[in-house]
Amino acid sequence: MVLLVLAAWRDDYLISSDKGTTTAEVLSAGRLRSAVSYVTPDGKNHNPKVGVLYPTNLTAGERIKVEYSREDPDLVRVAGRDARVALLPAASVIVVAWGVALPVVWVIRRMRRRATAPTAG
Repeated sequence: MVLLVLAAWRDDYLISSDKGTTTAEVLSAGRLRSAVSYVTPDGKNHNPKVGVLYPTNLTAGERIKVEYSREDPDLVRVAGRDARVALLPAASVIVVAWGVALPVVWVIRRMRRRATAPTAG
């Protein structure tokens, strides 16, 4: 999860360092991936294979503002959103993972103690 957040910050940095803005059409919308199509000033149409970054609350057919890297136009995010959007989901996954892992470790340690404990008699 830490790597996911760091990758999001890196992508934001790459977009912000050579940013272009335009309007895109949402082709398909999902919680984790949304496909968009947009035209850059050079007249080329872009439909990034990995979709748009930070795609929550989009609707197919909607027209949205996007920010993209002019160096790599397939690196695109919804305008006004950044890596902070990834913090809550990443933190949630970490909390749930530890919430499952800690009780499992506790049970395993308890079972080992019982197995190695001397028996009376």
